[in-house]
Amino acid sequence: MVPPLPSPGRALLANWQRLAPLPFGKHLFSWAVGRTAPYTGTVGGVYTDVRPGYARVVLRDRRAVRNHLASVHAVALVNLAEMTSGVALLTALPPGVRGIVTGLSIEYRKKARGQLVCETHADAPSAVTESHTHDVRAIITDAAGDVVAECTVHWRLSPPAPTT
Repeated sequence: MVPPLPSPGRALLANWQRLAPLPFGKHLFSWAVGRTAPYTGTVGGVYTDVRPGYARVVLRDRRAVRNHLASVHAVALVNLAEMTSGVALLTALPPGVRGIVTGLSIEYRKKARGQLVCETHADAPSAVTESHTHDVRAIITDAAGDVVAECTVHWRLSPPAPTT
């Protein structure tokens, strides 16, 4: 008998609700997400809002994420988009549904400088009965509110494993 998969989205929400109100709680939550997905943690984004199907992450402009043109590196931007889309989607999925990124497409619209904000609104299916690709958009803006990048993250969703 295969035990049902835990709901990572429910655990994320519970951790967010527990930690966010605390001093440095949002930083602690962000650190924990980065420990769970270590490469994600390398960009240093901080979750500032998490709700089912929604996530907002702030990325501080600093030398560690810059390129040779003194702007935020393209890969740091795509990492920011992927980490934001992941939490937004996972918190909206039904229990047991699994998701993995199978592709990303990103359009860079403007040099990314200064503090950046990435937002994702993920409309998740209410049920997943067969594996399929589900696209989630993440929008990255600068301090002036200008869009610096738009990313579509392709998630492969799989139904819960049958219990016997």
